[in-house]
Amino acid sequence: MNHYELLFILKPTLTDEETKAQIAKIQDNITAQDAKIVTTNDMGMRKLAYPVEKNERGYYTVVYFQAPGSAIAEVERLLRIDEDVLKFMTVKFTNKKEIAQFFKLAEGKKETPKAPATKEEPKSEDAPESNETEATQEA
Repeated sequence: MNHYELLFILKPTLTDEETKAQIAKIQDNITAQDAKIVTTNDMGMRKLAYPVEKNERGYYTVVYFQAPGSAIAEVERLLRIDEDVLKFMTVKFTNKKEIAQFFKLAEGKKETPKAPATKEEPKSEDAPESNETEATQEA
């Protein structure tokens, strides 16, 4: 069994229920290929680096899973024909160092982040806010 990370971006026009259903459908497609999902990280709605199909934003989700190599072709085929998926990228972890990083990432996503105990500094209205942008690549 190989270790994989699948990042996919869903259309921002989906409702919360439709988004959850779409994520569950993709997870079911993965498990139907004799794969074992280690963890899922819903990153939420984010701004895209460039417009994709006239969308400026997208709902990011990362799935860490273990699967045989033959399963990836079918999972990617199903993602390509799904109209609600804007982009996706599959990464394979091969050597020992990468696999150790895979488990570190997967374990880190299971924990819920705790708020820091420090006070927030008041923002100056003159300071520009930073925009988060991420470039993804379709596999």
